Amino acid sequence: MPQQVLGVVAPGRNEPVRVETITVPDPGPGEAVVRVQACGVCHTDLHYKQGGIGGDFPYLLGHEAAGIVETVGEGVTDVAPGDFVILNWRAVCGQCRACLRGRPWYCFDTHNARQRMTLARDTSGPAGHPAGTELTPALGIGAFAEKTLVHAGQCTKVDPEIAPAAAGLLGCGVMAGIGAALNTGNVGRGDTVAVIGCGGVGDAAVVGSRLAGAAKIIAVDIDDRKLDTARAMGATHAVNSRDTDPVEAVRELTGGFGADVVIEAVGRPETYAQAFYARDLAGTVVLVGVPTPDMTIELPLLDVFGRGGALKSSWYGDCLPSRDFPMLVDLHRQGRIDLGAFVTETIGLGDVEKAFARMHEGDVLRSVVVL
Repeated sequence: MPQQVLGVVAPGRNEPVRVETITVPDPGPGEAVVRVQACGVCHTDLHYKQGGIGGDFPYLLGHEAAGIVETVGEGVTDVAPGDFVILNWRAVCGQCRACLRGRPWYCFDTHNARQRMTLARDTSGPAGHPAGTELTPALGIGAFAEKTLVHAGQCTKVDPEIAPAAAGLLGCGVMAGIGAALNTGNVGRGDTVAVIGCGGVGDAAVVGSRLAGAAKIIAVDIDDRKLDTARAMGATHAVNSRDTDPVEAVRELTGGFGADVVIEAVGRPETYAQAFYARDLAGTVVLVGVPTPDMTIELPLLDVFGRGGALKSSWYGDCLPSRDFPMLVDLHRQGRIDLGAFVTETIGLGDVEKAFARMHEGDVLRSVVVL
């Protein structure tokens, strides 16, 4: 039978989020209902609330989550009720041209649940909606909820010994940053790396670079608090770009050459230009920060040609969840990475709006909703 649970809904553009009663249908073919245990408050959720990603309100927010599979639909064989899973928002299809060429992390037809969760009751306010209104789940997940309906391919089974609050962060931000270093940037032993923007994704890129054996990891930000955290995560040097030209600082720290890999974790034209010029000749720039649709950048084409190397964008850290999530959980259990260090605070469903404010002020690395 369909279930009624509580979930955090963004009713309209820039309106405060609300905890509403929602209806979760029984899973259909290829679908699963997951009892959410923890879900991180990611900047992407704020973008949804602000209307920066789309206008398909009302949104059921939350996507950086872990929980227990409760029920599965017809044809589901990879997960079963009782499995502890991390939810991912790129469930590969296995049939598109990227998958068939052996590059499933670029899948062009990722899966989401076919059914929609709905509002169980009428809602009030400027963007009120009647009962039965279909909800748009953030990144196809919608995990600021006691339970959520997803495609079974969005459930990645991992070792249940890891704390849900830490595991869920692999569902988005931490995977994006670690993957930007390991998968997209191909950081190698002895490389020099600069990371511009030291929020959750940037700090995860620092962790990934350290894991890869980088010799020098230069953290760049305008907030000394974030730079201190980046050092704790493994950065060897810190540059406050409010006070210092980051391009010159990176060059000075790399013998005048620039970094082998520069990871831009902000998603702004000015920081992307800094990343472009802070890399060594034939170096790599990785854009993992998410820009808004109105942003553009202009670079001299001769500089693009003359500096060589690679300009890459990193989608979800170019990860393959079935490969990367269990590996990173194992590394956490071995003490080689500390996923729990990304959890600044744990909160309830009713605290998400306050968490957005704290995120905006730079007070947290990650707030995590625990249910």
